[in-house]
Amino acid sequence: MIKKASLLALVVCLFLFVLSPSLVQAQGELTILDSSVQAEFPYKLNFSLSAESDVNITDIRLHYRVDQMSFAQVTSEVYIEFMPATIVDANWTWDMRKIGGLPPGSSVDYWWTVEDAKGDRVETAPVQVKFDDNRYFWQSLTEGKVTMCWYKGDGSFAQELMVATHQALARLAEDTGAELEKPVKMYIYANAQDLQGAMIYPQEWTGGVTFTRYGIIAIGIAPGNLDWGKRAIAHELTHLVIHQMTFNPYNDLPTWLDEGLAMHTEGMLGPEFTAYLNGAIAENSLISVQSLSSPFSAYAEESVLSYAQSYSLVDFLITNYGQGKMLELLNIFRGGSSYDGALERVYGFDMDGLDALWRDYVTMSAQLSKEEVPPALVGAGY
Repeated sequence: MIKKASLLALVVCLFLFVLSPSLVQAQGELTILDSSVQAEFPYKLNFSLSAESDVNITDIRLHYRVDQMSFAQVTSEVYIEFMPATIVDANWTWDMRKIGGLPPGSSVDYWWTVEDAKGDRVETAPVQVKFDDNRYFWQSLTEGKVTMCWYKGDGSFAQELMVATHQALARLAEDTGAELEKPVKMYIYANAQDLQGAMIYPQEWTGGVTFTRYGIIAIGIAPGNLDWGKRAIAHELTHLVIHQMTFNPYNDLPTWLDEGLAMHTEGMLGPEFTAYLNGAIAENSLISVQSLSSPFSAYAEESVLSYAQSYSLVDFLITNYGQGKMLELLNIFRGGSSYDGALERVYGFDMDGLDALWRDYVTMSAQLSKEEVPPALVGAGY
């Protein structure tokens, strides 16, 4: 009786083995053996895949998607070149020099699709890889929507910069009503040289950069240069907040407004900028608002004047028309309005009208400033 029961159990097990789909498919099925990615910041992402089948593998594709603000979800697809075989090792390198690079801390989701000669197809689950600058041992501090990463300086250094960050956000909100909509990550490098080493094609003067679509800011701030660092944070942070608020597929902000708001959030205009602005007012050589709507000149003196005028234009609008109008202007730009159209809807004048009103305003202000200085002091360098 025991022998019969054992024989029956053996027959049942064999029957189940034959009917089990997973066990049948395990023999010779298309299988992913390994998938990995290796980052070489800031230059490369190296993707690797191993797969096998009982027949030749004929098609391998890598799919990836960068985490950034966009108007449509964009997936890139790479056709991998290889010799068909039953066991295949595939590799592909994303050369960042071809796209200008990705910022530190950016994220990339990737997955593979593989097919064999029988038409069997496998798609791997998406995997996220962080493109981190692993040259340094980063510390991090998070408050609200802001995360700050740094590697040189103690906790008090980062805390002081974090306080300055939130003070800048408060000033920007007070002046314009604009607020941070999405989280931001800030990488504080120890100096400009370290920062430039994180970029593919940096300019030699680069001290800070905002990757607006990624919500990432990178700045070179030495622990002994906090005053400059706080102004740089305010400037770059403003670019990011304003970009989040006005992001649209139709039109960018005029440069004078974008840079003017960033300069205004820094605080009072610095003496070098003030000197250039006052000199241009006195010599009647101010740059037109129309010209300031395009990217600024690469010539140093004209560039300094462009920034100074942009600050003055924004200060004129905020001082004379208030925060509510500036907030309305930014919201209209979010809809993709033209430069003239946005100004006319909010203030009742276009860029030429703004140019005329602002020139009268700064000229009168300059004359009043001279009149306030006692005559006896004019010749003493005041």
